[in-house]
Amino acid sequence: MYTFAPQEYTDNVTYDEIQIGQTARIVRTLTLEDIHAFAAVSGDTNPAHLDPTYANATLFHGVIAHGMWGGALISALLGTVFPGPGTIYLEQALHFSKPVRIGDTLTVTVMVTAKDDAKKRVELDCQVLNQRGEGVLHGMARVLAPTQRVRSPRVNVPQIQLFDPEARLRALLSLGDGLPAVRCGIVHPCDIDSLGGAIDAARHGLIDPVLIGPEAKLRELAEEAGIDLAGIAIEAVPHSHAAALRAAELAADRKVEALMKGSLHTDEMIHAVLANPALRTARRMSHVFRFDVPTYAKPLLLTDAALNIRPSLADKVDIVQNAIAFARIMGTALPKVAVLSAVETINPEIPSTLDAAALCKMAHRGQISGGLLDGPLAFDNAISAHAARIKHIESDVAGDADILMVPDLESGNMLGKQLQYLAGATASGIVLGARVPIALTSRADGVSARMASALLAKMIAHHNRMIQP
Repeated sequence: MYTFAPQEYTDNVTYDEIQIGQTARIVRTLTLEDIHAFAAVSGDTNPAHLDPTYANATLFHGVIAHGMWGGALISALLGTVFPGPGTIYLEQALHFSKPVRIGDTLTVTVMVTAKDDAKKRVELDCQVLNQRGEGVLHGMARVLAPTQRVRSPRVNVPQIQLFDPEARLRALLSLGDGLPAVRCGIVHPCDIDSLGGAIDAARHGLIDPVLIGPEAKLRELAEEAGIDLAGIAIEAVPHSHAAALRAAELAADRKVEALMKGSLHTDEMIHAVLANPALRTARRMSHVFRFDVPTYAKPLLLTDAALNIRPSLADKVDIVQNAIAFARIMGTALPKVAVLSAVETINPEIPSTLDAAALCKMAHRGQISGGLLDGPLAFDNAISAHAARIKHIESDVAGDADILMVPDLESGNMLGKQLQYLAGATASGIVLGARVPIALTSRADGVSARMASALLAKMIAHHNRMIQP
């Protein structure tokens, strides 16, 4: 009996060594990640394997593995264990007896039933049993067995990191389930993405949009994109500057509970808000990105990468407090804040390390509340527990940060774009510190990013109904 166990080298069994009745086996437990990886590689997106709601209504009453996943286990046994390297698959017959579910442990066994000396072919009976001893798959395999001994280093397969941006978006949007849409001013949505994003957000029950811009241009865009504006309120203004001023007026008069940037420049919109005293609060305005990063286990917030260019220590107090409040609204009871610098030690030649240390002491003394701060931390030990251990950093924040606070806008902007364009992160963003939340989307954002930002605005607006900033 050959049983698979990870080893440094892979050995095969030659045709002359194979005997009738000889057996081999491997054991494997099915995970949800296995199902997703198999679907991604094969292209088989049958909802019976991927959609719990659909699968629960089938005769199987739940998600099941692809049948050929079990067949692939037989192939793995034949190609890596017995006969092993040099084996050529010729034929496989399979019969499926029972479904395989997440958590099932399968024992795959093959037994030699016949040999063809002239052609060096071997027939094997294949049996796959679950942890209860029930047969889930059986069949016959015919292979061309190796005739020469092969001993080679075991190949390390590439690591598969599964990331489903649509699933992450659905999970984010579900946070607003049960909450009514909030009236949101869409400021100068004079391109198809910003107009379409607003209407899609309305369709998903996130916002009740008020379009603020040149009416003729908006209707022309809607017709071009096939967007129905029936029932959508429009505040007609001649240009983007007027749109920003009118949006600020509507927010100050409490006729809208949130604002969303359209196709105008950020400065134009923010200046209009700052110029209206009724929209100011005791805190400085700041921006927070929310990232879903494929290689990070939870949402990651980044602040401030959009508004405050070179914030002072006093500015940073407001910036970090805004981010903590936002994280708590989004469901993180005690957000962990990594105050970033180039190094994790205090260096008088690097001012950001001094600010980080001061912020942490301020949090310790209660001047910053609601979160757990540590810094200075370099980026690697802020998000990697392994990196933190190597550098002997003992911290409840290091390696598990919820919020990354950057020293200035330049570093934050570069980090944010690296997360998107190199790490494949999906992003949404919000401006905090004003009387109303401002979804500050980028002109490069697609409809999904705009919908995600609308959800953030909705969550904050509902919080503001209970606790006015």
